[in-house]
Amino acid sequence: MPNRETRHAELAEKYLPKGLLERFRERADVYDRENRFFDEDLAELTEQGYLTLFVPEEFGGPGLSLNEVSRLQQRLATAAPATALAVNMHLMCIGVVSAMFARGDRSLGYVFDEAMAGEIFAFGVSEPANDWVLQDSNTLAEPQEDGGYLLTGVKIFTSLSPVWTRLIAHGLDSTDTANPTLVYGFLERSADGISVSDHWDVLGMRASQSRTTILTKVRMRPDRIARRMPTGRHPDLLTFAITSHFQLLIGSVYAGLARRALELAAQGLKSRSSAKSGTTYAEVPEFRARLADAHMEYMAVPAQLDTYSRDVDDLVDHGAGWPLRLVSARLNASTVARHAVETALVCAGGTGFNNTSELSRLHRDAAASLFHPPSADAARPMYASALLDDN
Repeated sequence: MPNRETRHAELAEKYLPKGLLERFRERADVYDRENRFFDEDLAELTEQGYLTLFVPEEFGGPGLSLNEVSRLQQRLATAAPATALAVNMHLMCIGVVSAMFARGDRSLGYVFDEAMAGEIFAFGVSEPANDWVLQDSNTLAEPQEDGGYLLTGVKIFTSLSPVWTRLIAHGLDSTDTANPTLVYGFLERSADGISVSDHWDVLGMRASQSRTTILTKVRMRPDRIARRMPTGRHPDLLTFAITSHFQLLIGSVYAGLARRALELAAQGLKSRSSAKSGTTYAEVPEFRARLADAHMEYMAVPAQLDTYSRDVDDLVDHGAGWPLRLVSARLNASTVARHAVETALVCAGGTGFNNTSELSRLHRDAAASLFHPPSADAARPMYASALLDDN
């Protein structure tokens, strides 16, 4: 049996060889400048089998673990962060079902079959003015006689908007006003009542084309309902699987972005000459210290992602401590990505400020990390309570 690092290296070469990454990096600038979807990247990733990474072997897939996919996503994000962020949403949906399978819930096996058949899954949970996120919904879920629902609402930041064919979504059934029910399930793009905004003109992560999706009495078939649960904080395998894969895979994207920024920072110092010192900036102590600080800060992030993704894979039960771990991993990766890009801009000098530079794009892409739920402000009460409130 190969050791873990050998295994990661083999998977990297199989699914994301260097030549493929270079093509992605070249196209990332074009997608960003033209504000268009990453069609060519997606076609190549599909050909590589990348969209089926989480599908178990018994369903025809490679059956990769969350830890292995996290490493691959870090690698992909060094070349094309927006491509990685958008593909994350499809991978997350398949990974959620894989995690449920590993814990004995095989109710969503059809998701694997559809992923193998080429269906593309997207995440339709984020809503305007809903900071409960997974624990409530502003989308109306109207129960139907056959056991299905009609969903009416707005989902924001729906990555893969031009191509998704399946959408995991939730809505609120308030038929019983005293005990409203939160409904989760999958929608099909072919269903009546789905419209996608054509507006997407944002600061960074432009190739993700994460447009708003409007649902108007969209049918959720009874056999596509994943869960019915109370609103509020009620532990459930589905929401745990969503939270773990969302937080850790999002964190993986920003970890990869940070790593690339540090590479560019080092290149910048080596290529710039200092008239004062008569050397390159790579020999100037102040700049070496700046880069060293950023590198030390970065090192903790992949370690945290590795640890918690392996814990998910190994079915470790952290109980109420899981949200603390998962959210901190993603927030730390986001913070480090923004700091790393700032450091790289300083190290590269004025060329990095040019709007055609890779660093300029990475700086804008890193800014998107401020908007993934929960924000640092929303998360702080959870961390304070863990230490200060009596349990």
